[in-house]
Amino acid sequence: MKNLFVIIGGDAAGMSAASKARRENPELEIIVFERGSWASYGACGLPYYIKGDIKNIKDLIGISPEIFIEKRNIDLRLNHEVIKIIPEEKKLIVRNRDGNIKQGYDKLLISTGARTVKPNIKGIEYRGVFALRDMDSGKNIKNFLHEKLPESVLIVGGGYIGMEMAEAFHANGLKVHVVEFFPHVLNPFGTEIAAVVENHLKDFVQLHLGKYVNTIMETDTGNLSVQVKDKKTEDYQENIATDMVLLATGIVPEVSLAREAGIALGETGAIAVDEFGQTNIPDIYAAGDCAEAKHTVTGEPVYIPLALTANRNGRAIGSTVGGKTTTLVPISGTAVVKVFQLEVATTGIIDIELAKKSGFSPLKITVDSHSRAGYCPESKPIKISLMADQRSKKLLGASMVGEEGIVKRIDIIATALSGKYTVEQLENLDLAYAPPFSPVWDPVLTAAKVLNGKLNN
Repeated sequence: MKNLFVIIGGDAAGMSAASKARRENPELEIIVFERGSWASYGACGLPYYIKGDIKNIKDLIGISPEIFIEKRNIDLRLNHEVIKIIPEEKKLIVRNRDGNIKQGYDKLLISTGARTVKPNIKGIEYRGVFALRDMDSGKNIKNFLHEKLPESVLIVGGGYIGMEMAEAFHANGLKVHVVEFFPHVLNPFGTEIAAVVENHLKDFVQLHLGKYVNTIMETDTGNLSVQVKDKKTEDYQENIATDMVLLATGIVPEVSLAREAGIALGETGAIAVDEFGQTNIPDIYAAGDCAEAKHTVTGEPVYIPLALTANRNGRAIGSTVGGKTTTLVPISGTAVVKVFQLEVATTGIIDIELAKKSGFSPLKITVDSHSRAGYCPESKPIKISLMADQRSKKLLGASMVGEEGIVKRIDIIATALSGKYTVEQLENLDLAYAPPFSPVWDPVLTAAKVLNGKLNN
């Protein structure tokens, strides 16, 4: 009798696990239940589909269902929603268009992803109010732009999605408002980096920082009026007239199935897993945006939902289930976001208070440099914040912003974090130099040199 590997969720972690398990064990029976009508797609590309850079939404599909089913022998079942896990019976209850069925399993992977945070705002049910999370929501926003021809949009939230969608809406000719609860957009990147982003954004959008949306109202003309209040004083600020609203207030792990089945959650609220991705219940694994991961710097469980983490951890679990035991790799939370002409990136820990809570004695510096040799006419400013632990002199993290060369440089820091580098080791790296690509002292080396000098004083 074949062993049966069942996966809940047909996106990054789920399909990576299925594909790897199949390669490791051609005899394994694999079933994937996906509650939606799409699988294995790049949700990160949705803002660029809405912007118009990607013409066909189907281009976001990594591998078609037909390939999984016919060429990889993976039983992918779309529009099948798992509504209950019964660990003591090793069974699932699955809802499809014909009703409910029971399905057994030998090994189970929960890769249910995350859901958008539903903010406590009156009026979010009105037509013209959207959230962007999946392919269907992306299509709905795109259709609204083409059919209703809105002239303005208000984005609630200044994080990754808020920033990417601000650019997408601006490219479609809309006047863009961004309301952010915190004092800065991209708050986790640090105030020094956020200040550069905000100065850049002033040419494209209207920012409302330290504010929150209280109510969305529908006007007699069918448009929307958004009531904005001040976070500190709770005073009413203004009503902003707009044609549409995007809720970009973040995501939380989708763990309802796991919780109801008695699967333990971590302090982050995501599913707790061991070094192999297994939960507290034998033969049940979790990966992707619903699960915790181990942080490279702290060694502690964290919830940082990113595409590479989902793919890599799903692949590791698939390898283990297929017969080749594989541990999960720690993550540094390396991320980059495009904000109009800017590249903005972060990795590791850059927040001083968070570093202190993790037991470090942090020291942080910020330096200004350039992407190329200063005499090159295309050279662009770069700002880098770098942080280290004063006791061990180990690197803790970095964030940076500039118009070019940021992705290369954040990857250098991410590599150094994985290698447990001290700041001195980072400073002594032999990085490539030529005037069109970097100053003699690359901005990363300059930042490390300044930080190392302060650590040694």
